[in-house]
Parts: sequence; structure tokens; C-alpha cells
Amino acid sequence: MGISFAEALLLFGGLLAVVAALSGVMKGTVLSASVLSVALGFGLAAAGVVDVEATDEAVVELIELALILTLFSDGMFVERELLRSHWGPTARALAIAMPITMGLLALAAKVLFPDLSWAEAFLLGAVLSPTDPVVTSAVVTSRLVPSKVRHTLNLESGLNDGLALPFVLFFLVLASPGGDAAAEAAKLAGEAAVGAAIGAALGIAAGRLHFALPGGGITQRYEGIYAIGFALFAFGLAEVTIGNGLIAAFVCGIAMGASEREVPQGFVEFAENASAILQVLTFFVFGGLIFATGFHHDVPPLVVFVIFALLVARPVAVMLSFLRTGIPHSEKLFMAWFGPKGVASMLFALFVFKSDVAARSLIFDVAAIAIIASIVAHGLTDTLGAQWLARRVGLTKRA
Repeated sequence: MGISFAEALLLFGGLLAVVAALSGVMKGTVLSASVLSVALGFGLAAAGVVDVEATDEAVVELIELALILTLFSDGMFVERELLRSHWGPTARALAIAMPITMGLLALAAKVLFPDLSWAEAFLLGAVLSPTDPVVTSAVVTSRLVPSKVRHTLNLESGLNDGLALPFVLFFLVLASPGGDAAAEAAKLAGEAAVGAAIGAALGIAAGRLHFALPGGGITQRYEGIYAIGFALFAFGLAEVTIGNGLIAAFVCGIAMGASEREVPQGFVEFAENASAILQVLTFFVFGGLIFATGFHHDVPPLVVFVIFALLVARPVAVMLSFLRTGIPHSEKLFMAWFGPKGVASMLFALFVFKSDVAARSLIFDVAAIAIIASIVAHGLTDTLGAQWLARRVGLTKRA
């Protein structure tokens, strides 16, 4: 990044301290940790303090480590959510809405940016298909929002990061020079299967061994370290063999939680905290890369695409997936709107930017602006949306 190790620690340490110190102030406002980190990254890059390059090994490894821990943490979270009821709408959102969203975004990308190949257009659609309600904290924490709605959005975001990953990897390879659809699909399926098997085996083993270890098991202090250790081990084992390490980490999280009688809080908290630290740093790097790459393309198509992504693609896909479910119309509209782009999309965009895809710069630029627009738009409307839904639910009950 053009700075020394000591300077990097000074910068990142200050960043983490500032974000944590302002977390109370930012709660419930559009100014979230992600927005602040991206803004600082952009501002310091513009001031010449940092020089971020996507080809920098440190940047590449930071992105990958952040994605590993994010996927593992999502996996642990998913298992806990699966223990609840109301999973039917989530299944529809994942199996129907996400593919439709991806397809609509790809079609819009191809029309608005004709220089993109179909593989590149679908790559952009895959990058922007995951959701992250953490961006809209009021939605997933407010008691004004019905529990089944909060559950659906929570579980959808926990699962769709991992489910979108194979599509991102497939179209990433297909869009690269010499990519062959049939061969790459078979290769990716094999790597995904091996990665999933490794993740499942290690996750189950870790969960079952937890209380059977000598000395009465793991002390509370080391429970989180134990969980993260298996996540990293699953990734490494898959990568040095013939598996996909990212899928291995995601499945490991699910399997570890599923094999436990009760997921220890230390497992989850440590994984989430480690993931949050790396996400803040990744957001910062993301901001620096936005400045470094600039935007040297036509602005009108970009504006139309962002509006389409926020107001058409996700809402249409969700409304179609919830047909004939009996879900109240107000709840459908609420879930259709609150599909913000966040951590996974940002990390996937960075993965594309460091690849050898011909249109990687355009894909990254469009994705970056769409993510920032989503964070702002959904962050501004989360509290208002929760209040609106509460009023609609109240009116329905009184009727």
C-alpha cells in the first residue's frame, strides 16, 4: 500500500479505534462503520497518504482472509437461525429471488454496458446478488418488525453469501481469457463438492470433540480461537488439495454449529468480532481502490443501472418469489426493498478487480457505486421502513 509496517499499524489501529468509538453515535443513522471506513479510505487515498493497488499481495490476502472469516461466521449464524421456524419464505428468496435478481442485473448490465460480454454481465449480477441486512440494523433488531420478517432477512443474508460464491467463481473463470463453460462448470462443481466435504467433516469433528477433549474440554477463553482455527484449517486443507477453500470455510461453520448441542457463545462472538475487524479494514481498502481506479465510463448508464438494481431487480424478484404464499402485501414490499448490498458484494467486487477479466475495472466501478448507493439508501430508510411496517401491521390487525 506504499507505507511501512509501522505506518500501516498506525493507520489501521486508528481506524479501528475511531470506528469503535463512534459506533454508538452511528447507531440508527446512515453513517455506519462501512460508510465511515470507505470514506476514510477514499479521503486518505485522495490526500496521497495511502496508495492502494489491487495487485498488492497484502491487499489480496486481506480480502481473502476477510471473506474466509465472513463466510465462516455466516455459517455459524445460519445454523442458529435454522433452528427457528418460518424458513419457507427464506427458501423462496434463495431459490427463486436470488437467481431472478442475478438474471435481471445481468440483462440490465448487458443493455446499459454493451461492451460487456454475457459472462461479464452475469459476473456483475452475481457480485451484486447477495444481501446484507447488517447495513440496516434497525430492520433486523427492531421489535417493530415482525419476527418472521426479521428472521427471513437474517437467514437470507446468512445463506446467500455462500450460495452466490459458486456463481461468482464460475462467471469469474468464464469471463477470463480462455474460459470454457463446460470444463469450468465441471471443475468448479468438483472443487465445490470437495470443499464442502472437507468443511463438513472438519466442522462435525470440531463440534463433537469440543466437550470430549482432555482436561474437561476447552476453556471459555479459547473457544473462539478453537472455532477460528478450524475455519482456517478447513480453508487451507481444501486449497492445498483439490477443493474450494471458501466453500470449505462456509460449510465448516454450518457443520460446526449443527454438531453442537448448543453453539457456545464464545464460538460465535469471536468469529463475528474477527470478521468485523477485517471487514472494517477491507472497507477502508475498498475506499482507496475506488479513488485509485476512478470512474472513466459514461455516467448516465451507471445511474440507470444503480436505480434499476435498487428499485427494480430485487423488488421484482422478491415479489415474484412470494406469489401465493399468503404473506401480507406490506411485508412482501418491506422484504423486497430491504436487500442492501454489503460485505459479500464488496469482497466479490475486489476479487473481480484483482482478476484478469478484461472488463474488471468497469465491473468493479459499477459494483462499487451500486454498493455505496445501497448502503446510503437502505441506511436512510431502515428506521422509517420499520415504523411504516409497524403501522401497516397494526392497521391489518385492527381490521
